[in-house]
Amino acid sequence: MQTVNNLNSVALYLIKKREVVAIIGPGTSMQAPFLINLGNQSKVPIISFSATSPLLDSLRSPYFIRATHDDSSQVQAISAIIESFRWREVVPIYVDNEFGEGILPNLVDAFQEINVRIRYRSAISLHYSDDQIKKELYKLMTMPTRVFIVHMLPDLGSRLFSIAKEIDMLSKGYVWIVTNGIADLMSIMGESSLVNMHGVLGVKTYFAKSKELLHLEARWQKRFGGEELNNFACWAYDAATALAMSVEEIRHVNMSFNTTKEDTSRDDIGTDLDELGVALSGPKLLDALSTVSFKGVAGRFQLKNGKLEATTFKIINIEESGERTVGFWKSKVGLVKSLRVDKVSHSSRRLRPIIWPGDTIFVPKGWEFPTNAKKLRIAVPKKDGFNNFVEVTKDENTNVPTVTGFCIDVFNTVMSQMPYAVSYEYIPFDTPDGKPRGSYDEMVYNVFLGEFDGAVGDTTILANRSHYVDFALPYSETGIVFLVPVKDGKEKGEWVFLKPLTKELWLVTAASFLYIGIMVWIFEYQADEEFREQMIIDKISSVFYFSFSTLFFAHRRPSESFFTRVLVVVWCFVLLILTQSYTATLTSMLTVQELRPTVRHMDDLRKSGVNIGYQTGSFTFERLKQMRFDESRLKTYNSPEEMRELFLHKSSNGGIDAAFDEVAYIKLFMAKYCSEYSIIEPTFKADGFGFAFPLGSPLVSDISRQILNITEGDAMKAIENKWFLGEKHCLDSTTSDSPIQLDHHSFEALFLIVFVVSVILLLLMLASRGYQERQHNASPNLPNDQANAAQEEVNEEGNVGDHIVEVDTALVRRKKLTSNTIPIRRVAPLSRLKSA
Repeated sequence: MQTVNNLNSVALYLIKKREVVAIIGPGTSMQAPFLINLGNQSKVPIISFSATSPLLDSLRSPYFIRATHDDSSQVQAISAIIESFRWREVVPIYVDNEFGEGILPNLVDAFQEINVRIRYRSAISLHYSDDQIKKELYKLMTMPTRVFIVHMLPDLGSRLFSIAKEIDMLSKGYVWIVTNGIADLMSIMGESSLVNMHGVLGVKTYFAKSKELLHLEARWQKRFGGEELNNFACWAYDAATALAMSVEEIRHVNMSFNTTKEDTSRDDIGTDLDELGVALSGPKLLDALSTVSFKGVAGRFQLKNGKLEATTFKIINIEESGERTVGFWKSKVGLVKSLRVDKVSHSSRRLRPIIWPGDTIFVPKGWEFPTNAKKLRIAVPKKDGFNNFVEVTKDENTNVPTVTGFCIDVFNTVMSQMPYAVSYEYIPFDTPDGKPRGSYDEMVYNVFLGEFDGAVGDTTILANRSHYVDFALPYSETGIVFLVPVKDGKEKGEWVFLKPLTKELWLVTAASFLYIGIMVWIFEYQADEEFREQMIIDKISSVFYFSFSTLFFAHRRPSESFFTRVLVVVWCFVLLILTQSYTATLTSMLTVQELRPTVRHMDDLRKSGVNIGYQTGSFTFERLKQMRFDESRLKTYNSPEEMRELFLHKSSNGGIDAAFDEVAYIKLFMAKYCSEYSIIEPTFKADGFGFAFPLGSPLVSDISRQILNITEGDAMKAIENKWFLGEKHCLDSTTSDSPIQLDHHSFEALFLIVFVVSVILLLLMLASRGYQERQHNASPNLPNDQANAAQEEVNEEGNVGDHIVEVDTALVRRKKLTSNTIPIRRVAPLSRLKSA
């Protein structure tokens, strides 16, 4: 404090007595506020190369020039390191002053963007004794977080790490990251501090090697010997250079002070600030400083909003022998191994191998349960039913609760497979008299309030609950469904014979019969002269009787046409398949029991106004109200037995005709009554049961990983068989809304075959007819000698009138069965018949 007062006095003296037009300083952020106000009042630029606290920006003084980077510029680099190693919780350890506190708001914002929680803030005063620092570190040891971010100067930092090393906080499992407040000044900390900081990561300001920097280093070594040129010395050199260039630019401006004193009343008590003059060159000098640009030893010097911008930081790994570069952070790229990388890639984001505390190369997980930590208080719901999931019982003598159930076994199995030991105890969420203390939402909210460290049970993962807790991955089946009773849906009635086929298939079959009849007409008309001579009504009846008689394979009249016979063979094959399928389906309808739900869809429930059941305390009540179900029609139940009793009474007697619940509960109910109830559409989405923990809890990711392991293995099956053994013996009672019917799609190929064959036969018939007509047209042109020989043969036997024909009467009778006329192809002479 004395140093700050002395500095303030010196600055006031320089402005008031020596009328300086600019001041390079102060050295620390704690000294800056008074000088900034002083410079703002006198219009004297205050140029600091070491006051890095972001809180100084709140003073909003245009005459404060920060010729350095403020501490907030490194926050993104720290955040990138935390994100790359997937640590979920951190604890900042900072010096309790303006310098230490200045970085916290920026850290909080950066960590919120990557969903990292700051569990605790450890403020250490410059005036703390070693015992007080040790007490604070012991407090940190009792917390599960093992990632610490240290923001302080080297003098306090060296004490902190010495004590941390002493109490074994730089051993395996710990992560320490220091800001540039320490990393930039490693050269002044000594070898003993390097030993104590072995395995620590650091974010260090990076200066590119340039000829200007090399020239200054050479001059520095020549003058100061072994003392290292640090970053603040480089910024100081550039600040002086920038001021000299700016003063040179305004050398013709009046640089005197306006010392006119304002009038004060007699009662006013004057101060030194009242007599403070105003530099006439202030505005011009400020403009010159704001626009000056040159290549300095610390890189390009160009102010933006009154300060230098940082574009690159070096990530160092501190070892006993010194620091080792493991990567860089670039403002437009992020973490990279090398500065030559200009594009983001998965491989380039990885840093080089790091030696962690405890001299290990394995990345610490960032947290662990300390051996002296208290047991986790895990809340479990008190239920009056569905005890297969969670059941809380108390010993009558000791009043000690015993918690069992499917959810409890899953949680116990998960915790036993964790890579570290976690101590926990179950706390029933009930009242002193053993009744449920509240709803599941209230139990989850109490985890948020800190009364419990987690909640285990049949707790459904919901969006509104996730605002207060973090859930591990679900371990149960998901979904919410309606359950309704079933009835025997066996088809009965006088029209049951029509049910096996759909309307479309009936129409296609009838059309096929007509089509076959038409094709038979065409074929028989060409081949059968008797058919051509029949009356039109006889032709129609004959053809369609023949077509439909094929259904029973009762056609007896032989076909005159070869094409008809081929078509009938194919058609009979199709009818054989169709009739056999029809017979099998009709038999199934008349003999097999078909269970159908009494209601087919949720909309039918809403229209009918029946009573709907839901589980007491469940979120499904709100869902039903959102779906516009009448609240007066909603009934509660606590157990499968109560649900069954409500179903038996039905809505007419104060019971229910449907239940709305999660799939896990419905399956437990149907394990006993699966043949009497059915699930109907639709199925609503839900995320299943999950274990709840406070927001940001590092347990969530590890527990989720173990849940995946047991659900993919045999452990979950064993637990399910233990608590839901009856379910696997129950048939799936999901029923169809209508009986199975044969449709036209099943027989498309057969009908297509008939059509194709008929068309081919028609084309063949037309081709055959054309060929016969051409042959008939060629017969009148026979040779003359053949005609004369035929005539002589006739004349040889005498007159035509003398010829008779002998006909067997039996033959005539047989021919009458098939034709009304007997065609006489040739008449023979009587004499030839007698001789025969």
